Order: sequence, then structure tokens, then C-alpha cells
Amino acid sequence: MIDLKDFSYKELEDFLVDMGEKKFRAAQIFKWLHLGVTDYDEMTDLSKALREKLRQISYVSVLEIEQKFVSKLDGTVKYLFRLPDGNCIESVVMRYHHGLTICISSQIGCRMGCRFCASTIGGLYRSLTAGEILNQVIFAEKDMGERISNIVLMGIGEPLDNYDNVLKFIHNVNNEKGKNIGLRHITLSTCGVVPGIYKLADENLPITLTISLHAPNDTIRDSIMPVNHKYKIAELIEACKYYTDKTNRRLSFEYSLIHGVNDSIKNADELARLVKPLRAHVNLIPVNKVEERDFKKGSREEINAFLERLTERGVNATIRRELGSDISASCGQLRKKAREITEE
Repeated sequence: MIDLKDFSYKELEDFLVDMGEKKFRAAQIFKWLHLGVTDYDEMTDLSKALREKLRQISYVSVLEIEQKFVSKLDGTVKYLFRLPDGNCIESVVMRYHHGLTICISSQIGCRMGCRFCASTIGGLYRSLTAGEILNQVIFAEKDMGERISNIVLMGIGEPLDNYDNVLKFIHNVNNEKGKNIGLRHITLSTCGVVPGIYKLADENLPITLTISLHAPNDTIRDSIMPVNHKYKIAELIEACKYYTDKTNRRLSFEYSLIHGVNDSIKNADELARLVKPLRAHVNLIPVNKVEERDFKKGSREEINAFLERLTERGVNATIRRELGSDISASCGQLRKKAREITEE
């Protein structure tokens, strides 16, 4: 059976024409799918005969809310969604002055193995389809009853390890006949899959690219991020330069501050030398606690000292605002617990 949300708009048009239907039906169906209908009978401007034809060869995919947590501190909402095959993924909706931002997953698990991240524990099960990525936006928005205006591909999984489905999702969610979310309101985060960065640059999309760097030199990065064994920092920085030159978009670097690992003043100096030529922004993230790891964040004074050193060196840097701290809004933990319960 075919999930129509896995089609691009052009593919949906071709699919309908092959069925003997008019091309304009694609706009009607595309609209209904993005509104979050759960059955063809809700598509009231389609004939009963067409609805039945569609039902015979395709389906309307859905996500079920397995768990939902709402922060009493800032209104952040964390969802554990269950897929039709029984697997779970996580999404987080954050409230800012400019509207709602959703952080979504691109894979079930992750093969990248970053040691400070709960999402990688257990490895990669599979990648999400374009429709499964889209459904996180659709069903979170439907549940909250508010429009989501910004998307961050920074949840479970490595987006550039699921390149084709992620790219199709971006085009679909941007389509004016669907959610119509502007490309400049979409951020993609990668741990540094260098070929994917070059490929994405050549798409010339005005999305924001964020690099999960987390270390100022290869020695430290090798120890906490296995991807660095394949793509060293110098190679990654060259890809970043290509991306900024090609797209004229400003890059952002994520840097998890891990006490005693990468948070010394010397590390701040090394980081400044790396990123200052790119005129990039650095987003400092006090490391989240992961039960299976012994990483800890430093004191508030140490974190501020690292920030001040970057600023002194001419780097634009901020400490990420912690949202949903009372509901453990960082990714990976909910899915891991749900899997453990299922396996018991």
C-alpha cells in the first residue's frame, strides 16, 4: 500500500494521471493530507468513486500520541509518537515570541554514535519516510490547535543520513498548497556528514544549516563523535566554507559543553580560531544528562567564562535557552524508555 504523503507534489500528480484522474485533483488531496485528515471520507470535494479507488491502493498515514508532556515552566510540549509499525519517535514543540517551533526526528535511532546523545543508544533501526517526517508537523499542529511556523530537523537521527526523504519533506512542507512553511524558517542540523553538506549546498535552498561540532580539535572530537574518524574537522570546515559561499547563508555551530572534556579556556581559544573566519554563530549547550554516560556540565561560572572568551575573540556566541527542563525535552530518552518497556 502507498502512503500518499511520501509523494512529492509532482509525483502525486503523476500518480493520479496514471489512475485516469485529472491532474488538478493533486491540489485537493495534497491540501487535505496537510490538514491532517485521517480517512479519505474526510476529503469532501472528492467523488465517492475516487475515494474508493484511492482506498484500494493507498492509505492516509497517521501518528498516534503515545505520550505527551507539557512543561509547567515554559509551555514546551514533548511528544512520543507511535508509528504504524510500532516504533516510536520524538518531537518537541517550543514556544517563542515569534511563534511555535517544532524539533522533529528524521530516523528511528541513529547510527552516528555521538557519546553524549541518548538518540544513538541502540543504533539505527531505520530511516523515516518523507511522510513520517511530515506527520510530526501535521499531528503536533493538529493536537495543539495552533500553527507551527518554524521547523528544526534536530531530533532523533542524522538528517543527511536520510538525505532523499528529508529533502522531499522540506519541499513538501514548503509547498504553498500544503503547510507553506518558508524555507528560511527551516533549520537542518548535521553532525558533519561532509558529502551531504556539499550536496545540500548545491540544492541552493535558503534553509539554515547548523553543524553539531562539539569539539575544537580532532583528538577530542574523535573521542566523542565517531563521524570524525571519517571526516576530520579540517574537511568539515572546508565543506562549511563551500556551503556559505554557495548559499550566502550564515552557518551556526552547536557546541555541547562537557565538563573536563571540551570546556576549558584553551578549548574556547581553539574553537574561536576555527569558526571566526566563517563569521558563524556558536550555540553553546550545557550538556544534557544521559543515564548511560558520565558526562556532566560545568558550573554556571565556567560556562559563562567560556562564552566570554569566545566573545573576546570576536565570535558571536550565545548559551542556548533551556526549554522544557522539567519534562526532559532533549531527544532520545522517551523513545529509549518506551523500547525498554516493549522489550520486557
